[in-house]
Amino acid sequence: MILTVTPNPSLDRTYEIPSLDRGAVLRAEGDRVDPGGKGVNVSRVVSAAGLRTTAVLPLGGATGTLLAGLLGIEGVDVTAVSVAGRTRSNVSLVEPDGTLTKVNSPGPELSAQESALLLETVRTCAGSPDWIACCGSLPPGLGPGWYAELVERAHEAGARVALDTSGAALLAALPARPDLVTPNAVELAEAVGRPLATLGDVLKAAEELRSLGAGAVLATLGADGQLLVSAEGAFHGTAPAEAVRSSVGAGDASLAGFLIAAGPDGPAAGRPARALASALAHGAAAVRLPGSAMPTPADLRPGAVHLSQEPPLDLPLSQPAAL
Repeated sequence: MILTVTPNPSLDRTYEIPSLDRGAVLRAEGDRVDPGGKGVNVSRVVSAAGLRTTAVLPLGGATGTLLAGLLGIEGVDVTAVSVAGRTRSNVSLVEPDGTLTKVNSPGPELSAQESALLLETVRTCAGSPDWIACCGSLPPGLGPGWYAELVERAHEAGARVALDTSGAALLAALPARPDLVTPNAVELAEAVGRPLATLGDVLKAAEELRSLGAGAVLATLGADGQLLVSAEGAFHGTAPAEAVRSSVGAGDASLAGFLIAAGPDGPAAGRPARALASALAHGAAAVRLPGSAMPTPADLRPGAVHLSQEPPLDLPLSQPAAL
C-alpha cells in the first residue's frame, strides 16, 4: 500500500504542436487531459501496476471534481480534503523533438484550517501504508516547514516517507529524517549551494543531504541516468529512451517504480539495485509516452537498464547543474 500526498494537485492539459511560434495561432496535432501533480502521478503508476494506493488531495471547484473522477477511472482511491479555492490547471506544449514548454498555475491558497485538516487527514491514513510519498510544490498558504511536520507525523504512525520537493521545503524537512529524497541535479545543486559538474559532485552532494537527515538519496540526472546513495553504498544506472515524446511526470514515474520495488522495508533491506533498476525502467518508459500519460507494466523495458555499483565519478554531466 502506497499513500501519496500532493498539496498542490492539478489538471494537466497537453497539446502536441508542430513548433512553438510566439504570437502565432498554434494548431495542435494532438491533445489530452490527465490528472496532474507529482504525488498523483505516483499513485497512477502504482495503480497501473496492480497495487493499492490512495491519493490524499486538497480539491476544490469543477477542476477538483474532474481530477477526482479521472483518478477513479484509473483505479486510484482518492481521499479529498475540500478547500475553498479552485484546483489549478496546467498547460504543456510539446514539440516533435520532445521540447516541452509548460505553464504552471500557482494553485489555490490554503487557509490555516485547510492546512491543518490536510495534515490531520494524512495522520489518520498513515497507519496502513508501507510508504507515504509526499510530493510537489507547496501551494500558497503552506510554509516551508509543512513537509517537515508531515514527515514527523508519518513516522509517528510507523510509515516510511519518500519526499519529492525542492528548495526551502526540502531543506526544512531534512531534520525530520525522511527515508528517501529524490532531487534532480538542479534541485540538488540548489540544496548544497554549489554547481555540480560531474557524477562525483552529485555523489558528494547526495552524501551531504544524508548527513543532514535523509535516509537515502535518489538523484535523477536526465540523460545521465540516476544515482542512488543509501546506507548500502552508491549505485548508478542508465536506461536510454530512444524517442522522447514528453518528459512530464518522468521523475514521478521513476519514484513510483522505486517504491514498488523497494518494498515496505525500504532500499536498505538488500534491494537497492533492484529498486534503482525499477526506477530507471519506469522513468524511461514515461518519456516515451505523450503528455502526462503514466507507464503501465507493458511499457517497461527492464532489459535496457544498465547498473553499476562503481559509479564513474569522473563522468561529466551532459547538462551541468549550475546555481
